[in-house]
Amino acid sequence: MFKIDKKKSFIPINICILTVSDTRSLDNDKSGDILEKRILDTGHKLIERKIIKDEKDVISKQLLSWSKNENIDAVITTGGTGLTGRDVTVEAHKEVYEKEIDAFSILFTYVSIKKIGTSAIQSRACAGVRNGTYFFALPGSPSACKDAWDEILLFQLDNRHLPCNFVEIIPRLNEI
Repeated sequence: MFKIDKKKSFIPINICILTVSDTRSLDNDKSGDILEKRILDTGHKLIERKIIKDEKDVISKQLLSWSKNENIDAVITTGGTGLTGRDVTVEAHKEVYEKEIDAFSILFTYVSIKKIGTSAIQSRACAGVRNGTYFFALPGSPSACKDAWDEILLFQLDNRHLPCNFVEIIPRLNEI
């Protein structure tokens, strides 16, 4: 079973939040607010938070830009993971990934099934890596963002989490 190694010191990482929405602003971005609070409450650093429209090229361009910034370790997007025609976040993410983290989608679905049953089938949450930067695409629902952070990212973005975590391999993501 997993656990936190309390003998190790916590290592904060640098995270960006990108809300993808045609209607949200910083005044009403509940999902972005939830992620920001959780990031800061756990001791990580919030480097930047943006809101952009549901446009695949705009999303991809922002993700690529952040992947080239050596001071950014992870990017969490919220919104645009559904099935409607305007939901293009997943396509933008997958266009950017060098490697996809397939099990993230599976684990997120498992967590969601416990909360919303078969409605979990409508989420296309995904994750991947580019230029040594992690990318996580979460649904726009505040509840989904809470679930993803509280049950997955909280642990995987903590270097003390055993038996393994994403933080401990950051220095090796760009190995050839």
